[in-house]
Amino acid sequence: MDNTDGKTPPPTVWPTLAADDARGLMAWLTGTLGFVEVVSYADDDGVVQHAELAWPTGGGLMMGQKRPGTDERATSSGTFAAYVVVPDPAEVDAIGARVRAAGTGEVVREPYDTDYGSHDVAVRDPEGNHWQFGTYPGAPTP
Repeated sequence: MDNTDGKTPPPTVWPTLAADDARGLMAWLTGTLGFVEVVSYADDDGVVQHAELAWPTGGGLMMGQKRPGTDERATSSGTFAAYVVVPDPAEVDAIGARVRAAGTGEVVREPYDTDYGSHDVAVRDPEGNHWQFGTYPGAPTP
């Protein structure tokens, strides 16, 4: 998101997710979708307690391994959904192609154009979370 107008602050709202296989999902989100791992903290057994994945054009996701009885902090994997802004329509198409090529996850809806001018694709990650990628950046901040 462009912050040159001085009106749009840097992201301070981060979706959170408790994954069944945090390391596996992190690898898929970075390798297939294009997120970037910023930080990952694991316990002595190697279980990811907290990780942050950035989206290259702004924002990101905080996540960790699902821990029975302690996951009121995050959405359970398989129930999570997010819309991710992708400025370039060709990258939207490329995301769909990478998901198909990965052999894991699923393209739920092939790339399409919306009535409001966005070019989108809908995918599901290997844990069942829904991701919508599109060119619509949201309404301008007043």
